[in-house]
Amino acid sequence: MDFRLTDEQAALRESVRDFAREVVAPVIAEHYERHTFPYEVIRQMGKMGLFGLPFAEEHGGMGGDYFALCLALEELARVDSSVAITLEAAVSLGAMPIYRFGTDEQKATWLPRLLSGEALAGFGLTEPGTGSDAGGTQTRAVLDGDEWVINGAKAFITNSGTDITAMVTVTAVTGTNPDGSKELSTIIVPTGTPGFTVAPGYSKVGWTASDTHELTFDDCRVPAANLLGERGRGFAQFLRILDEGRIAIAALAVGLAQGCVDESIRYAKERYAFGRPIGDNQAIQFKIADMELKAHTARLAYYDAAARMLAGEPFKRQAAIAKLHASTIAVDNAREATQIHGGYGFMNEYPVARFWRDSKILEIGEGTSEVQRMIIARDLGL
Repeated sequence: MDFRLTDEQAALRESVRDFAREVVAPVIAEHYERHTFPYEVIRQMGKMGLFGLPFAEEHGGMGGDYFALCLALEELARVDSSVAITLEAAVSLGAMPIYRFGTDEQKATWLPRLLSGEALAGFGLTEPGTGSDAGGTQTRAVLDGDEWVINGAKAFITNSGTDITAMVTVTAVTGTNPDGSKELSTIIVPTGTPGFTVAPGYSKVGWTASDTHELTFDDCRVPAANLLGERGRGFAQFLRILDEGRIAIAALAVGLAQGCVDESIRYAKERYAFGRPIGDNQAIQFKIADMELKAHTARLAYYDAAARMLAGEPFKRQAAIAKLHASTIAVDNAREATQIHGGYGFMNEYPVARFWRDSKILEIGEGTSEVQRMIIARDLGL
């Protein structure tokens, strides 16, 4: 398997890398301090076509693939994870369900704005009382004539409350299967629908320049035509979306891990102690060498998972491996980068402080590390 990038892929990577360094880096620290959403950065990302990367041109996309999205996510996260997770959630959780399972009318209604970055969408899966047990969904939707009536709540939903959020897709119990299990379906709920309330943004440890809210639905009515995909197939749909999303999160985690290497090299060359750069000390050299080793191997893991996915081969286990390994080494690298920076690593003026706070959620979001191990074990027949 040849993981060398094509000329087109390399050009995309360089373009996003330059954007991250020249546009994102100068402004993102202030957004973190103020807990504000970087609308000006998102607009420029839309103009670059990043939100349309893995979608067909007929729907307003760039005609690329999922691996192209992953390359962009890695380069963004190398500088900042809030911007990267905004793109990841907007594409893999927001637009992708419409693209994968929507009707022609739904695609025509939503995709042009979502793929241009003009609008964002959220993916309403997690609930306050369920967490990793997505099958334990309590939100319910009852068909009343030609409308769905939705009641329930969702938690930790990214891109759900910005000024440009257009809709969320919501998983809900819509009945009971013949075997007595819950029938789960997915329904599109436009922003501003009566009965749909977006709570104030969370106070978060990291990702403070991204948008995250709890959502409530109180007799929220939407047309029956807002059913996304086949009724009762909601569970299978979101499992497919999450499998793909884990590759994207792995790419984001690799970007953060590589950013820790970048910042540590820079600091090790500039910081003098006992009359010489701290990078002259083997203890520092070995730390950075181990950090590079971890980033490199995690990158190969997500490259492999993406290659299998695009080849139409089974990739669930490889996606879980990539997500588990990349999130683990991202936390490791953030810790080591902070240690290398010493007291300055604890100061928000240095990017590694932000990386440290942003890294932990990677072991939790889109499936905890424990869930990834469950997936791997089950796929091995255990």
